Amino acid sequence: MPDWIVVVILGIVEGITEFIPVSSTGHLLIAEKLLHIAKSDLFNVVIQCGAVIAVLPLFPQRLYKFVFELRDKETQSYLLKIFTAFVITCIGGFIIDKKGIKLPEQLAPVAWALLIGGLAFIAIEFFLRGKKLSSEVTWTIAFAVGLGQLVAAVFPGASRSGTTIMMCLLLGLARPAATEFSFLVGIPTMLAAGALKIFKGIHHPDPLAPHENWGMLLLASAIAAVVSFIAVKWLLRYVQTHTFTAFGWYRIALAVVIFIFLLR
Repeated sequence: MPDWIVVVILGIVEGITEFIPVSSTGHLLIAEKLLHIAKSDLFNVVIQCGAVIAVLPLFPQRLYKFVFELRDKETQSYLLKIFTAFVITCIGGFIIDKKGIKLPEQLAPVAWALLIGGLAFIAIEFFLRGKKLSSEVTWTIAFAVGLGQLVAAVFPGASRSGTTIMMCLLLGLARPAATEFSFLVGIPTMLAAGALKIFKGIHHPDPLAPHENWGMLLLASAIAAVVSFIAVKWLLRYVQTHTFTAFGWYRIALAVVIFIFLLR
């Protein structure tokens, strides 16, 4: 299969799954196993950046406040909470990196994370049935989201957005507000991770790793950006009137398929 077709497929997979709570890392690993290829961490992180940048136009009101209403106390508080969650993730990520902890590249951990996350989504939504949720992001939620991103950094298949959204829901945040805050925290997190990976790839390349094809990397990132924009635009409308239960069932079904595949 030509390289450009492979990267287009991976870009589409990344674009669909980066913000939808089903784990982009897990889906990329599954896709790479099915295609019998192995992409570098640099490739996977950079195309995630493409998907992340694309969603910025989908939050025009929030971005307007950040730029033109920064003196507003509520805007300052919200922005500071995003920054706090981001810093917690950066500190934890630095510790994880120094300890040499890396995402496993086997399908079994992905399947278990998908299964556990799926069951958790269904259980949380059942628990929240009939309860009135708030639209206010508290400091507790900000700290929980920062820690939730670290969970996804260690367990492939956990899903960064899935884990953080579940924590927000458990702490009483309404689905649209939880989705927005999770996504806005994810933007600087993924861009920082991508910038670090690019810096290391250029200035401290792994002599044992194959040279990165930057043209193919840019193509995959562009595809991921376009698809991500469409997927997130749909999801933001979806959560206005739906729960996350369907995503829970999808995660469980995919986990079962992976376990069956591994047992063959």
